[in-house]
Amino acid sequence: MKYYIHIARIDHWFKNIFMLPGIALAIILAHVPLSEAIVPSMVAILSTCFIASANYVINEWLDKDFDQHHPIKKHRPSAVGNIKAKYVYLEYIVLIAIGLGLASLLNKEFIMLSIILLVMGVLYNVKPFRTKDQVYLDVLSESINNPLRLLLGWSALVSGSFPPSSILLAYWMGGAFLMAMKRYAEFRYIDDHEQAGLYRRSFIYYTEQSLLLSSFFYAISSGFFLGVFLIKYRVEFLLSFPLFALLFVWYAYIAMKPHSASQTPEKLYREPKFVAYVVFLAIVVTALFFIDIPWMKSMVDPVIF
Repeated sequence: MKYYIHIARIDHWFKNIFMLPGIALAIILAHVPLSEAIVPSMVAILSTCFIASANYVINEWLDKDFDQHHPIKKHRPSAVGNIKAKYVYLEYIVLIAIGLGLASLLNKEFIMLSIILLVMGVLYNVKPFRTKDQVYLDVLSESINNPLRLLLGWSALVSGSFPPSSILLAYWMGGAFLMAMKRYAEFRYIDDHEQAGLYRRSFIYYTEQSLLLSSFFYAISSGFFLGVFLIKYRVEFLLSFPLFALLFVWYAYIAMKPHSASQTPEKLYREPKFVAYVVFLAIVVTALFFIDIPWMKSMVDPVIF
């Protein structure tokens, strides 16, 4: 039983903190009372955890042959042969049933977004689609789960509307940056182009340079869309922009370390200073929702001489 619990990757559930900004935006922009947000938010996060685990289960099972070419992942239960197909698919169905059952307690938008998250898991892992094997598309198709999580957080509290497209695009490109840096760290760790290609087909076409350059593109794109959102909705948010820039640079630095924690984001706790900085940034952004600085409006208003 422990092997089937292991492939559900419960330790990856922390990634659903990406839902929290969606919940925060719903409370602030859609004026949802905090007292009415707590229970739906908890249901939404729990539902998404089970949906994500369903995707992890199918991911690990279908990657078992490829994982045998990875120095660490070759010890996973699926790669070693400690699990059986019929129980994997049963676990997949049970996790989906629990996830969608919880989703049905909310609204139709949340249910639809949960189904889309499942579909993205199929497109990413299952032949003939298997987007994870396609260069660049592997990063973009996986990172789209970031804006999906933000939308799930929002739709748990708001029905009939969606958050601004600028923040969704910033979230997508930000997620693509994180995923590209993860690929970069993996590629460097394996340190053998042929072996890397056996583990992940997209690595046949990647180089360290192309992964690094693509991550810069995603970071710049995320920064642009983030800037649009910051200026349009609260000019005070501009004060946080340098902090976001440092966040990208710091994460890139972590990815360049030997045995980088960015290969396994669930182990980012090994970078306590970075985690503390993320918490600090969240506190600053939250504070800027409520702090008015009138003179800053002159920074975005036309100047007449």
